[in-house]
Amino acid sequence: MTCRRLVLPVLCLLLAVLGTAGQAQAVGYRYWSFWDRNSTADTADTADTWVYATQGPSTARPSDGDVQGFRFSVSEDSKDSAKPRGAADFATICAKTPAREGSKRVGLVLDFGTPADAPSGSTPPRPRTACARVDDDATTADALAAVAKPLRYDTNALLCAIAGYPATGCGEPVAADRPKASASPGEEAENNSADGDGKGGPSVGLLAGIAAVAALGAAAVWQARRRRD
Repeated sequence: MTCRRLVLPVLCLLLAVLGTAGQAQAVGYRYWSFWDRNSTADTADTADTWVYATQGPSTARPSDGDVQGFRFSVSEDSKDSAKPRGAADFATICAKTPAREGSKRVGLVLDFGTPADAPSGSTPPRPRTACARVDDDATTADALAAVAKPLRYDTNALLCAIAGYPATGCGEPVAADRPKASASPGEEAENNSADGDGKGGPSVGLLAGIAAVAALGAAAVWQARRRRD
């Protein structure tokens, strides 16, 4: 049956509004992204030297002199994921960690993100670097454990926390219209009230629109019955 009869167009419109309610609340995910530094990049902009890692930290095996980074942020996928900030030069990061036979040194850049990306009630630590001296066959996860404990993983081995941050949560979805970090308390409260309970539910305007469509549907049904009578 198509939407060509008298009542069905209104009902189809109602379903369309309801169906797009969830889509209007696009989401990203709050997580630690993992990056490799492209040491061959000829640029003064450190941000342009980062390449999204093709392996997870538990399987990647960096070589002596490699630099890798972690960034905590909210993003939809790797294409829009925020890159680590700060110095990423191996000579600088590992200047005070001399080479030792039978081990390798891995430079790590740990960027805990911005207040806008932090879980509610959390304050991100300042970004920092660390030089991990580990066995020759060690993975990135081993290097991270050597300099940034405590680490937290979920049951699927997803990295949830570095140096104990964040204390809770792991890859949870986050509404794209979350309050900005620069928003004042008044603006934040206004944003939350506009979205109902502030947890990504339909807005007041959306509910009003649904009510209006429902009213039109009732009127159409009444008109159809009147004509039949």
